[in-house]
Amino acid sequence: MPFTPLESTDFLDPRCPFCTDAWGKEPPAHPIDTDRVFAKLDEYFSKNDTAAAERHLAYWLAEAEEGRDLRGEFLVRNERIGLFRKLGRGPEALAEAEKTVALAERLGIADELGGATACANQATAMKAFGRAEESLPVFRRALAVYEQAARPDPYRYAGVCNNYALALADCGEYAEARRMYARAMDLLAAVEGAEPEIAVTWLNLANLAEAEYGLEAAEAEITEDVGRAWELLDRPAEELPRDGNYAFVCEKCAPTFHYYGFFVWGAELEERARMIYERT
Repeated sequence: MPFTPLESTDFLDPRCPFCTDAWGKEPPAHPIDTDRVFAKLDEYFSKNDTAAAERHLAYWLAEAEEGRDLRGEFLVRNERIGLFRKLGRGPEALAEAEKTVALAERLGIADELGGATACANQATAMKAFGRAEESLPVFRRALAVYEQAARPDPYRYAGVCNNYALALADCGEYAEARRMYARAMDLLAAVEGAEPEIAVTWLNLANLAEAEYGLEAAEAEITEDVGRAWELLDRPAEELPRDGNYAFVCEKCAPTFHYYGFFVWGAELEERARMIYERT
């Protein structure tokens, strides 16, 4: 006997047209398995396979939308902001950010840490694509939530501080940028294995010194900051795992080492990143 697919009328009772409490209600959501989504996403990122990561997120976004899983949609869209930003696709990153923040409002989590993360991602995308001045109040909204939270994730909190500081530096607010970098350092000091992120902060401080004082006047400070970053990234593998995150940071930091004339260190970081991606 041939298989006949079920229709909704086969397993759902018809709604009474006189029952007003049924009006406008949606069927229950079918939540996506976010643990599975993010485990596979991490695998793609560990290989630097952004094309596969994009396809993966597109698939699960469609699944979340089909199942009316607003929380799942929110989480997937949040990841897509960062991916599009990394790929340099500004309009898509900014559009995704608007949708994600709107979902946070709809879910009632705009003033919780999840909503703050969405705001921070939106602000970071705005800064990345030439809207640093506009991003500042969005960053402040996110930070206000983190500051009031009982136990905020120090790693995420530090990331918001770092990105906010980058936007402040773009706007010439150097003193406040330094203060935010210092806060990020304090937060990361309590996180095991955060040496790569602390190294990034030292390089950000080198960039800040150049922006504030000029390359020649800031030479000594820049040399010291870059040296501290290298010391952290060059820790032995038994102390600092050579994983996907390490490879990503090495790849991200190498151009700054080259820019300031530390060509050997920059080339070494590029080689380490290449070897890790090939291995995984």
